This record gives sequence, structure tokens and C-alpha cells, in this order.
Amino acid sequence: MILTRAQQLALAPVLAVQAVQVIRRTPRLPEASGPRAGQEGQGPRLRVLILGDSSAAGVGAPTQRAALSGQLVQALGSRATVTWQLVARTGITTASVPALLSSVGEGSFDIALTALGVNDVTRLTHPSRWTRQTQALHHTLRSRYAVRRIYATTVPPLDQFPALPRPLSTVLGRHAQKLSEALEGVAQAAPDVRLLHPDWGADTTGMASDGFHPGPEIYRHWGHFAAQFIHEDLQSHPL
Repeated sequence: MILTRAQQLALAPVLAVQAVQVIRRTPRLPEASGPRAGQEGQGPRLRVLILGDSSAAGVGAPTQRAALSGQLVQALGSRATVTWQLVARTGITTASVPALLSSVGEGSFDIALTALGVNDVTRLTHPSRWTRQTQALHHTLRSRYAVRRIYATTVPPLDQFPALPRPLSTVLGRHAQKLSEALEGVAQAAPDVRLLHPDWGADTTGMASDGFHPGPEIYRHWGHFAAQFIHEDLQSHPL
């Protein structure tokens, strides 16, 4: 179901009440514990920067080893010596990532994987504005951190999140789709950007207890899918 702009405006009071109720009743899960940098694997050197919001920070997993960063690094490490760093924070938007990066310091990376957009969806950031913010972030990655390949994860389908009731989930799901389409446009216009589109699927049983974040099984699938995609891409198009 796709709501028109007029329907969304008419539903605004209902959406506002539902949003408040979701915030009040959804448990706040911690970010995954454990190291956010390290080295692992054998083979050619690959320097990896992982950055994003609470999903990148591993909310819903007990440790970073079981979260996106750990699963990605383990899988990449089967064919490369991976030096990696995770820069992520719950609640962060795309526009605020460069400031978070500057607080971390300097560094050089071969590739970057991003997991962003959910907080931009909940703030209903306009797709054209999000496009500009995403392009600005990519420019920062290239100019300040010498990143040569960016793997941008599409925005997950918020309409399938168990924590969100309808019609709120319908509105946010449609906006998530618009931002993913905008991200596709960014990737098509930049030869060093790849769109990473995990098969999120409709099965929500693997989500965390808050009904809003991935659980360990989804992180495992995401990390291994991303690693396979990156391996194949680097083999076909070396840096």
C-alpha cells in the first residue's frame, strides 16, 4: 500500500501518536560490546572502514564478533589480511557522520562499507537532500581517508519492522524505498560506489527483541553477503 502525500498529511496526527508510542514501548538495546578495530586473516592486505548507525554499531548482537563488523571481517579474512576499523553510533544520521569521523582521527583505507539511512527515514529527510549528504560523505571518505571503493548498503524495509504499527510502518517503508532509490542514483553516477543490497526478506524472526534492529542471524547473513560481494567485485575490478 502506497499513501499519497494528501493521505500522509491527513494521517499526521495518528502517525505522531504512533511514533510517540513506539518510542515509549520499544526497549533501548545497547551497542554490541568488544573491539572496534583490529587485524585478522591471511592474504593480500585490505584496509576496511565500517561506518554507520546503530546497525553498524551492532545493536541487537551481544558482541561485535556476532555483529556486522565481526561477521564481515571474519568472512573477508578468508582471503585477505584485513585491517579494520568501525565508526558507528546509535541515532546518527548521514549528515553527522563526517563530524563523527573527524573525532576518530586520521587514517587510510582501501574500502568503506556504510550502513546508513534508517535515522534519515524516521526524520523524513527529503531524498534530494539525502543525496547531497551522501555525496558529501563519500567526498570526505575519498579526500580525507583515501578510500578507493565505497560499498553502500541500501536502506532496510521499515514497513517490515515488527516494532512499527500501521500506518506508520507504511509511511516509513515508502520513504525508505525512496532513499534507497536515491542511493542507487548516487551509485550510478560514481564509478567507485557499489550498491550493497542484502536480501532482507520478509522473515522477521531473526530480528532483535526490540523489533527494530537485526539479530545475530541477520548480521551473519549481512556480513557474509557483503564479504562475498566485495571479494567478487575486487577480483573483477582490482583497486
